[in-house]
Order: sequence, then C-alpha cells, then structure tokens
Amino acid sequence: MKKLKIADGIHMLTMNVDNILFEGMWELANGVTLNSYIVQGDKTAIIDGVIGWDGVPETLYKSLEEIGVDPQSIDYLIVNHMEPDHSGWISNFRKIKDDFTIICTDKASKMVTSFYGEDRIRTVKEGDALDLGQGKVLSFHPVPNVHWPDTMYTYDRDIKTLFSCDMFGTFGRMGDHSFDDELTPEEVAFFESEGIRYYSNVMATFTPSVKKAIEKAQTMDISIIAPGHGPVYRKNPRKIIDDYIRFTRYAEGAGKDEVTILWGSMYGMTGKAVDYVEGILQREGVKHNKLEMPLESDSEMVATVLRSAGIIIAAPTYEYKLFPPVAAALNELGRKRITGKAAFRFGSYGWSGGAERELAEIMERNKMNWDFIESVEFEGAPKEEDFVKIEAGVLELIEKMKAKVI
Repeated sequence: MKKLKIADGIHMLTMNVDNILFEGMWELANGVTLNSYIVQGDKTAIIDGVIGWDGVPETLYKSLEEIGVDPQSIDYLIVNHMEPDHSGWISNFRKIKDDFTIICTDKASKMVTSFYGEDRIRTVKEGDALDLGQGKVLSFHPVPNVHWPDTMYTYDRDIKTLFSCDMFGTFGRMGDHSFDDELTPEEVAFFESEGIRYYSNVMATFTPSVKKAIEKAQTMDISIIAPGHGPVYRKNPRKIIDDYIRFTRYAEGAGKDEVTILWGSMYGMTGKAVDYVEGILQREGVKHNKLEMPLESDSEMVATVLRSAGIIIAAPTYEYKLFPPVAAALNELGRKRITGKAAFRFGSYGWSGGAERELAEIMERNKMNWDFIESVEFEGAPKEEDFVKIEAGVLELIEKMKAKVI
C-alpha cells in the first residue's frame, strides 16, 4: 500500500489489486488500483477504503501511522459508494475503533445496515456539509446510478478537491506514478485504454446518469479530481472530464477511426470471408480489431466495440439462429446499452438461414439502434459473387462510419 500526500491535510492510500474478477465477472488484464483518502482538520475523515481486500486491520493501522494519523482520532467514515470494493473495510475498522460515524446517502445507508449491520449512520443529501475544522469543509453531492443508485461525490471546499468515487476512474495498476503530471506518454496512453475498458465494463449501462454526473462536476470549482480507481488529476482535471464526455459518446455510437470485426465460425466458411475482409481493410488503410468469439473475454470485447466507430459482425447460422457465441456477445453489448454503431453483417448457412432474424431480434429487444448496411449471407463457402457483395458492404461501412469518428 502506497501513502501519498495530495495537498495540505489530504493523503491518499492506494494499492494495486490483481488476479480478481471485478464485480465477479470482468477480467482485469492489467489490474486495478483501490484508492482511499484521509482528510484532516481538527477532526479526521476517511473517504472510501481499501482494507477490505486483505482483511487485516493492522494494514490500515500501519499505513495511517506512517502518515501521522492516529486511528483513534478518526471520527468519520465517508462511504461515497456502498459497493464492497469501497466499503468492505467497515467491519474490519470496527476492530480498531468503534465510535466513528458513517456518512453516506440515504440509499447507501440501507445497504450499510444490511451488508454490515451498522447503525451509527448520518445520511446526507445534496449540498450538506461536514466541518472538520481548520478550514476543512466537506460537502456532499449525490450522483445516483453512477453506477449504483447510492453514489455521491465528496468535495473539499478548501483545496477544491473532488473525491469522485467510481466517476472519472480507470482500470490499470499504478507503478511509481500516481498523479497526472507524473505520467509518461506511455502511461497516459495506458490509462486512456484502461479508462475505456473501465467505462465499457462498469459504466456504459448508466451513460445517461454518467452524463448528469459530468454536468454536476462541471458546475463545481475543481482543482483536483481524486477517484476511487486510477490516477489523481491535479495538473489538468479537465482531461479526465473530457475523456468521460468522449466515452459517453462512444456508448451512443461514436468511436475512434477503427473497425472491430466481431466474429465466430464453426467450420471456417465464415472465417474465409473474414480473412478476405481483413485484406480490404488493410488495403484501405483502416485500423481494425479482430475478436473471435468465444475465445475473447467479454471485458475486452465490450471495450473494443465501445471505442470503435464501425462494427463488422461475421457469424454463421447455427440451429436456425445466430452463432451462439456472437449472439451472446451482442446481447452483452445490448445490456451495456451500446447504441447507434455503424455495422455490417455477413455469414454462411447450411440447410437454411435464420441468423439474420435473431440479429434483428437482439437489436430490437435491446433497443440498440445500430445503423446496418444490408447483410450478406451465403450458402456454404463464400463464392466470388459473395466476395463482391461483401467488399461493397465493407466499403459502404467505411464511408458510413466517417460521420461517427471523434
């Protein structure tokens, strides 16, 4: 666990976590950081926490000692968000001190009680404040459904620091550099990529609520953004706000200037057409990503589709329906409410079709509103006339996606 000073009276405790499935399902190829913040005036508050991951209260005790904080002096535990990666420490902290007050929203208070049996709770609403003394005044600002209904911002009026919890966070472990002004160009690119993965896996379903949370942040005078996951932005907090604005647009159909091929093939017939399409994209100078389902993780699949302006679905008919691994991927994209993508689909069939019908059902059921080029289906292996139609579809997609590139 690292201990870092953010500003006078504010410290961060941060640790990297690997080898877990985030929320029990999302692969963390590059880990994630868990950040906790200590704010000191005459009284002391901890905002969110990391102790729950190792279950050892002495870990937190030692870390607090090293930054000059006596655990017995801590008066408040501020729970910006009840998800256990931010609150799983509460019961362990009771082993160190048992007379603190938990501060959270009303919706969080019900879960704090049901998860941990806590009853020393102060609920807060928009604009409520906590005066810690020595000029340290914290105010509270609910941002519901980012990505749980209980989430709130905590704002330090003195240093103008926004403790944003899951908002403005990213996946990815941190090395020696924890602040935006320390990051190398390679690290900036890394956290950009991990930010997209984080947004697509955790936030995309709640894009309308995220947009409202961005709007709320933009009304505040912010010098520092200190999220629950990822780097702290003290030089240019506007960057992560702008990134999140862009991510919301990705979820609504925009994307980078690239095509993602989401594909699967039983016996290689559709695969032959995929190989042909790769050649077209290379010839046209279009960057592309190739995701074979079910070999690719859902975490990578959702992130890659989210950031791409154009999507090619290459999948055969299977038992009168769409090849199941690709259908499952599209259903997951529907759950994440990734809408408005420019798309083109082709695939083979044997004794009959049916894939196209299920594709339409998935799009309709999830209200995805993808903008499709007319699909191409072929019996058995693709013939020369099929390749001609597929090439026309790919070229039309390349033109259509230009309007969506940001």
